[in-house]
Amino acid sequence: MGYVKEKTESNKGDRSRRCNNVTNWLDILYVFIIVILLIHLTILQIIDPHRYRERGKMQRASHDFELRGDIYDRNGIKLATDRIYYNIYVRPVDYSKRETPEKITKLIAPVLNLNEKILLKKISNRNIKIHAVKKNVDRDTAQKVMKIISKNNFRSISLDKKDVREYPQGIFASHVLGFYNFDAGVSDGVEYSARDKLEHVVKATGYQQTRDGKIIYKFSTDPVAPTMNPKGLDVTLTIDAAIQHVCEKELFKMIKEKRALRGAAIVMNPKNGEILAYAVYPTYDPNHFQKASNNTIKNWPLTDVYPPGSTFKIITVTSAMELGKINEHSIIKDQGRIKFGNYTIENYDYKQKGAPGNINLVYLFEHSSNIGSVNVGYLMTHKEFYSMLKKFGFGNKSGIDLPGESSGLLASPKYWDKGLHMTMSYGYGTSVSIMQMVSAVSALANNGVRVTPHIIKYTPEEEEERIKHIPTITPQTAKTITKLLVQSVNNGKSTIKSDRYNIAAKTGTSRKPAANGRGYSGTMYTSTIGYFPADDPQVLVYVVIDSATKGAVWGNTVAGPVFHEITEQIGRILDIKPDKAQPVTKKN
Repeated sequence: MGYVKEKTESNKGDRSRRCNNVTNWLDILYVFIIVILLIHLTILQIIDPHRYRERGKMQRASHDFELRGDIYDRNGIKLATDRIYYNIYVRPVDYSKRETPEKITKLIAPVLNLNEKILLKKISNRNIKIHAVKKNVDRDTAQKVMKIISKNNFRSISLDKKDVREYPQGIFASHVLGFYNFDAGVSDGVEYSARDKLEHVVKATGYQQTRDGKIIYKFSTDPVAPTMNPKGLDVTLTIDAAIQHVCEKELFKMIKEKRALRGAAIVMNPKNGEILAYAVYPTYDPNHFQKASNNTIKNWPLTDVYPPGSTFKIITVTSAMELGKINEHSIIKDQGRIKFGNYTIENYDYKQKGAPGNINLVYLFEHSSNIGSVNVGYLMTHKEFYSMLKKFGFGNKSGIDLPGESSGLLASPKYWDKGLHMTMSYGYGTSVSIMQMVSAVSALANNGVRVTPHIIKYTPEEEEERIKHIPTITPQTAKTITKLLVQSVNNGKSTIKSDRYNIAAKTGTSRKPAANGRGYSGTMYTSTIGYFPADDPQVLVYVVIDSATKGAVWGNTVAGPVFHEITEQIGRILDIKPDKAQPVTKKN
C-alpha cells in the first residue's frame, strides 16, 4: 500500500511539473506575441507610417476622367469636342421612411421632365437592385438633381458621369475627323492618328473624397480641381472650313446630278503639303457612326486603288523629259491605233478623226492622245520608266497622317513586258490611290519637290521630324511641263479652263475594274487634276467621281465642272491674284 501511495504522489508531481512547463512555454509565447505586436505598431506609427498613409489616401483619392483635346480647323472653327453627360440611377435598397419612392418621384420627375406615374411605378419595384432613371442628362440638369440630393440627404439616388465625343459640324469633314468611341476605345481618322496628343494630359490634379462622395478639403487641396476635368491637348488641322464646304457642296451636287456611286475632292498647298480640303462621298455623321455602313465609313481615297487613266499621261511625259528622251519641242508620232497581240489600243476620237500623224506635246495633252503617250513611254526602258514612277512615289504610301493608306500596285520591272509598258504609259498598267496622284503631281507645282501631304498643323520641331521634302524632278522639267499643260488647257474649250487663272491641268477617264478582278466593268472613273496659278502655284486640286451613270461620262463632263467651280471659288476665298490678262472693257 505504501508503494502505491508513493507512486500516486509521484504521478501527481509529474503532472504538476508538466503543467508548469506548459504554462511557462505559454507565458513565453504570449510575451513573444506581445513583443511582435509592439514592434509592428512601432513600425506602423513611428518608423514607417508613410506607406500606410498613402494607402489610406488612395482609398479616399479621386479624380475625374480625362477629356480628349478639341479639334479645330486652321481658322479656329471647332470640329470635335468632349461633352459630359450624366446617367441618373435609383437604388431601392437604400429607401427609408423619409426617403420613399413617392417623395423621390415628386422631387426629381419635374426636373428630369419625366411622367410622375411612370417613374413612380418604375422605381417602386424593389425586386430590381438599381433603376436607370434617365441617361445622357446635361450638366445643368444634373446639378439640379444634386441639389435635391444634398438638401434632402438622399442616399438612394446616384449620378454616373459619362463623357461623349461630339462633332458640332455634323457630317462636315467626317473622313478627316473620323470618330471616337469611349466605351470601346475605337477610333478612326485624326481621332486615331492624333490620339497621343489628344489624350496627353500635362497635369492631372487629384483630390480626396469621403465614402459618400464629399470632397475632403485640406490646405493643399486645389478648390478648383474637383470642378474641372483634366484635358488632353488640342489639335489644329490644315483644313480650311470654307474650302472644305465648297468641295463638299460641289462634289455632292455633281454626284447627285450624274447619279454616281461615290466621289472625292482633295485640295492641297503643293508648297508645304498642307491639305486644305478633303471631301469624300458617301459621307456619314460621326456623332452616329454606329449607324453607318463599313463602305460609308471607309476612307476610300486612301484605301482603294484604281487605274488613273489619262491624268497619268502627265507622269509619262514628265518622266521621259526628265530622262532626256524628249524636250519641249519634241514631235511624237501618233498613228491613232496600235495592235498588240489580241489587243487593239486607239485614241478615243480615232473613229471620228483617224490618225493625227505627227503631234507635239501640247496636242498630246489637249487631245489626250493614247497612242502619243504610248510612243513617249516606249522611249524609256522598263527599268527607266519604273525608276521614275518610284521617284514620283508610286508603289509607296504618301505618308499622310491619316490611317489606312494603301501603297498602290506597281509591278517590279522584271515582270514587265511590252504590253504592260504600253498600258502603263496611258494610265492602265498600274493602280494608284487618289492621295498618291495628289502627291506625285504636286512635284510639278513645287519646282520638282514633293512635300509629305498632311492634315494636322505641326510645330516647326514636329514638321522637321514628320514632313519630308523629296526632290523628284528638276525645276526646269517642272516648269516646262507646267507650261505645256497650261497651253493645252487654254487652247481648247475644256470645262476646266478659267478666265482668271492659267491652270495647269489634265482630265482623265478610265474603265473601272470588275468586282471579281477579271477585266473591266461597264462604268468609269472620271477625274481632273491640276494646279494654279501657273506662274506661282498656290493650290492643287484633284477631283475623282466613280461610276457616273447619267449623260456623257468623261473627265471633262463630270469631274471637270466640279474642278472648275472649286478652283474659281478657292481663288476668291484665298484672294489669289489672277495671272491672266483681263480683257479691257470699253466705256460707253
